Amino acid sequence: MAARAAEVLAERTGRARHDVAVWLGSGWADAAERIGTGVEVALPDVPGFTPTSAGGHRAVVRSVDVGGLGVLVFLGRVHLYEGHDVNTVVHSVRTAACAGCRVAVLTNAAGYLRREWRLGSAILVADQINATGVSPLTGPHPPAGWGPRFCDMTSLYSPRLRDLARRVDPDLAEGIYYGLRGPQFETPAEIRMIGIVGGDLVGMSTVNEAIAARHAGMEVLGISLATNLAAGLAAGPLSGEEVIAAGRAAAAAVGDLLRSILVELAADAGRAR
Repeated sequence: MAARAAEVLAERTGRARHDVAVWLGSGWADAAERIGTGVEVALPDVPGFTPTSAGGHRAVVRSVDVGGLGVLVFLGRVHLYEGHDVNTVVHSVRTAACAGCRVAVLTNAAGYLRREWRLGSAILVADQINATGVSPLTGPHPPAGWGPRFCDMTSLYSPRLRDLARRVDPDLAEGIYYGLRGPQFETPAEIRMIGIVGGDLVGMSTVNEAIAARHAGMEVLGISLATNLAAGLAAGPLSGEEVIAAGRAAAAAVGDLLRSILVELAADAGRAR
């Protein structure tokens, strides 16, 4: 299914292969304008994709040229909490891999546990804890051309890409992303537990996409937008509207950061040639 979806994207975008895929988090769709304009494809028209019901997400992918790199920008994603199975959640990742992408840039909106971080800050993901209870690698042996069933995750979030991002912005902090199924926000007790086991950021996406991307041989860069202090640390109750509003408020800055990272990535690729 992913291979057929990649063929349809090639037909619709007029580009046989892409190099990088970017997934935008909740409320980040406006950041796509800063990355660049290009050909848009409605994802429900592509095999295996389904509309998203999550606020702040659009079921659209855009093909953009950045410094000679072909970039697929997904303006939204689907989530486990919408009732989808894990293979549906990671279908866009596998499609991007089949489309030729060797780098996956996964962004998200996240609650944060470290009070020294500022609301609206972009935070590099250094590692993750998958607490969703599922894995996209569950099932029979992967087909030929994909990674092994027991895929190494030691360097899931590429040190090279994190260093590259810090060349763009040396002030970028980094932390551990703790991924839950949702859709309810965490309780204060759960946040205390997450802090004890090493989590700095908490959200309801990304972890399974990162596993699928690494399994497909892609380098992974993760960037969280700190949209709210986590439960028990925040002054009041949490809301989805607050998360989306924080994403929209930071969209221009986030988009500029992502484009600068892509430009640096293109320059690195040029030097390698």
